[in-house]
Amino acid sequence: MSKELIINATENETRVALLEDGILAEFFMERGNHLNISGNIYKARVNRVLPGMQAAFVDIGLDQAAFIYVTDVFSEPSREVENIFNETAEEPEPVAVAREDEFDLSVPVPPADVKIEDLLSEGQEILVQVSKSPIGSKGARITTRISLPGRFLVLMPTVDHVGVSKRIVEDGERQRLKELVVSLRTEPFGFIVRTAAEGVEKEKLEKEMILLVNLWQKVQKRFASASAPALLHRDMTVSLRAVRDYLTHEADRVVVDADYVYDEIMTFLDEIMPRMKASVERYTGSEPIFDAYNIEGDVFRSLKKKVWLKSGGYIIIEPTEALVVIDVNTGGYVGKHNFEETVFKTNLEAAREIAYQIRLRNLGGIIIIDFIDMAREANREKVFVSLKEFLEKDKSKTTLLPFSELGLIQMTRKRTRNSVARMLCEPCFYCNGDGYLLSRQTICFNIYREIMRESQDLSGEKITVKVHPDIAEMLHGEESRVVTGLEADLGRQIIIYPVPKFHIEQFEIEEIL
Repeated sequence: MSKELIINATENETRVALLEDGILAEFFMERGNHLNISGNIYKARVNRVLPGMQAAFVDIGLDQAAFIYVTDVFSEPSREVENIFNETAEEPEPVAVAREDEFDLSVPVPPADVKIEDLLSEGQEILVQVSKSPIGSKGARITTRISLPGRFLVLMPTVDHVGVSKRIVEDGERQRLKELVVSLRTEPFGFIVRTAAEGVEKEKLEKEMILLVNLWQKVQKRFASASAPALLHRDMTVSLRAVRDYLTHEADRVVVDADYVYDEIMTFLDEIMPRMKASVERYTGSEPIFDAYNIEGDVFRSLKKKVWLKSGGYIIIEPTEALVVIDVNTGGYVGKHNFEETVFKTNLEAAREIAYQIRLRNLGGIIIIDFIDMAREANREKVFVSLKEFLEKDKSKTTLLPFSELGLIQMTRKRTRNSVARMLCEPCFYCNGDGYLLSRQTICFNIYREIMRESQDLSGEKITVKVHPDIAEMLHGEESRVVTGLEADLGRQIIIYPVPKFHIEQFEIEEIL
């Protein structure tokens, strides 16, 4: 499978697309005023300690206060951190903060004898790193367990352990890398050996280790002199993170359309992996780069609720505040033999598409999938196994449960940054994100009830009702009986007055003396 990183950069926006065999698989974006702050390190001030939540609100200099749990402040390595450095350590997630913790939606349970109020106090200044950028109305998630990712290693200076990525499977190589890192350490710092370090010689590991340790020392010096809240270290731009995390083991080449980003990437590669400079290409075509690679349309199609399957079936994707719901339908697919076979084939095709859409759209948190009901247990098992296999391409950690008694599949996916929809869209200014408006008929009846409600306080001979033009047309047309009924009940003339600037649900009732 060929993989390419396509980078479109302008002064205010950088977009990165990962193509697999020419098909858009993942999409990342940063804008000048909305940078992804995952991985940034701050000198912060504790605003409020919440004993009932075993958490605290912390000021890192953003509009929203950041949030930290007691398990992310605990001064000694907990079982969670110990597990990070065992012989099956997970690879840090690409284009996100390089941490091994699983940040799920539940509140982590701290050791019984550790209390947040014993670790933090209001006004205290602490060194923190953003583990999850603000998402929607939720502030940033932060931790005191700092991690500094390089190409081959991740430095975790607050713990004293060495782990090797589980994606390095050869036992001899795992042992070689672990022994190398242990022998090269000059401080009792923790390190994760990344997948990219497989086969890398001692000199390169030593050089990167020195760079990471020097960076950590700079952060500590800035912490000593800065006034909280203050940004001490900014993580790499989205283009450099993509190159660092995908080139060599994921992408075969990088194509970039901006000179300054091209130069930035080449300088970066010159320092850490010069042999990969030949994989970077400067795009010089006259057509916009995302159009040339057919990416632009794919990005905006990923915002649609309905996704059609080749068979004629379709899936509906509905993100909500708390979870994502995905529904599968046969649509126009009628099959060839029997209903069970039709449903089974639709569900199999949908499983592949759902795994692809979850990854492309970067859907996270709790995901509920409603496949079409299947009578045979064997067919349900095949669909479940297929979905699990298709999700293996996804770098983000997923947890998948078998079909429930209601015929639903429940899963979670690690969420560290905004979905594509949250990055590109905002709530509809007209419906305020509800997705629905009151029907025109409902509004007419609401007007009727409101006039009847206020009639005792209206002493004028005439009543004027200001409404949206569409409602005025309906009150003069198919719902004219509302007006005539009011005039008969109240013995007053009702005048309907259209106001183009009104919201369709808005109306005002006035009396004319």
